Amino acid sequence: MKNKANKNLTSLDEILDKKYGKRGAKNREGWEQEFEAFRLGVLLEEARLKLGMTQEELAEKCGTNKSYISRIENNASDIRLSTLMKIIQQGLGGHLKLTLTF
Repeated sequence: MKNKANKNLTSLDEILDKKYGKRGAKNREGWEQEFEAFRLGVLLEEARLKLGMTQEELAEKCGTNKSYISRIENNASDIRLSTLMKIIQQGLGGHLKLTLTF
């Protein structure tokens, strides 16, 4: 939806609709999934940095290696739910909350 104050502004949804199609379209859903994976990596990196930990320290706490943590943070690796939970709980001392939207 365009901003009433400035009709020259274009929303992110409008840009994505034009480039990938409306929500539900195959290309759009692919983009949405990639974005969520990217966002997860950013959230993990921010949490790690907030705790003052290096990738190596986090990896050691949760039983993996630095390169795997790096790949997750840089959206270069898929992650299993069990591994994600281990990183969050054992490595970062946090809790994972999931939500579903339709």
